[in-house]
Amino acid sequence: MTTRSPLVTPDAESAPPRARREFLPFAPPLIGDEEIREVVDTLKSDWITTGPKTKRFEQEFADYLGARAALALNSCTAALHTALVTLGIGPGDEVITTPTTFAASVNVIEHVGARPVLVDVEPDTLNLDPALVEAAITPRTRAVLPVHYAGHPVALDRIDELARAGRFAVVEDAAHALAAKYRGRPIGAGGNPTAFSFYATKNLTTAEGGMLTGSPEFLERARIVSLHGMNRDAWKRYDRGGHWYYEIVAPGFKYNMTDIQAALGIWQLRKLPGFQERRRAVARMYDAAFAGEDALEPPARRPEVEHAWHLYVLRLRPEALRIGRDAFIEELRVRNIGTSVHFIPIHLHPYYRDKYGYRPDSFPVAHANYQRMLSLPLNARLSDADAADVVQAVLDIVSRHRR
Repeated sequence: MTTRSPLVTPDAESAPPRARREFLPFAPPLIGDEEIREVVDTLKSDWITTGPKTKRFEQEFADYLGARAALALNSCTAALHTALVTLGIGPGDEVITTPTTFAASVNVIEHVGARPVLVDVEPDTLNLDPALVEAAITPRTRAVLPVHYAGHPVALDRIDELARAGRFAVVEDAAHALAAKYRGRPIGAGGNPTAFSFYATKNLTTAEGGMLTGSPEFLERARIVSLHGMNRDAWKRYDRGGHWYYEIVAPGFKYNMTDIQAALGIWQLRKLPGFQERRRAVARMYDAAFAGEDALEPPARRPEVEHAWHLYVLRLRPEALRIGRDAFIEELRVRNIGTSVHFIPIHLHPYYRDKYGYRPDSFPVAHANYQRMLSLPLNARLSDADAADVVQAVLDIVSRHRR
């Protein structure tokens, strides 16, 4: 006769383990006393909008990357839009980009009146597939807008080669890719206009904000576009020695970063190497825990890149599980583990679906991977114990729902 331990009941076997006492947020910021003091210093100064600290942040950011110049803006979206406008892209033009991105990457193409041409992604990195980019080039192609998805750089060599041959621009969406490198060179240090995000969840945050890197000549024009089309910014007009007169030389936008935001960025940038080391350590913990699990596919990492680890995107293998992605996320939520999904592919959103007649299978790689992906907590505040809770929860769900 088989006996069962009195400490374990059938109900206890089927119930999930006790969850964490407190909810584990997916991506909270890490703000220290240094940032707070710098912001207070700004608030007590004579200048709180775009001024000396913004200029300092631009210079220190460019120096960090080894970029020739940098332009601070109020978002990565603004940086992408400014880049397209500065390049003169507009109605009748085409811009090739990815369906696996946040809507902002594609919205800015619509904003300038060009047509976004979506092509599918690589099965491993989920980055824009250069072979499909090549097949999509037409005489109307004016730019390619690749997204360094999750922090893994795209195959820039091939994309740049196609751009040179076709005489069109490359505008890099590096919202996820601060501190990433491609063949030893930091993303943003090359010649392409490159847009970064400092949103609250990013590797470096100014609460809201962004940066555009590129050649000094390009950014000189972009700076005018980004501030009403004025040939003199406010600091040059209102600071000591400035002059009130200005001229509007283009119908520009209101995209400038404030010194309050830059005050955060100055210290976040100084702390970024430590932030990145922590992100890498957590990613290594996840990799080690999930490597031998046939129900899970950890993120790909090619040898020629240094991953920024903005996201840790785990993909489920449906053939090994009796549970889908949405239910998996709910099981994690019950265990007090926060997650997200990056991203709902562009072609599934009603605006783009209806305007361009897309079907779910128009981009089969993007669509299939979307259905099985989730992003695990990954941030500089995450402790080893937090990461262990995530690992335990994920593996327990797999164990309970294995086919």
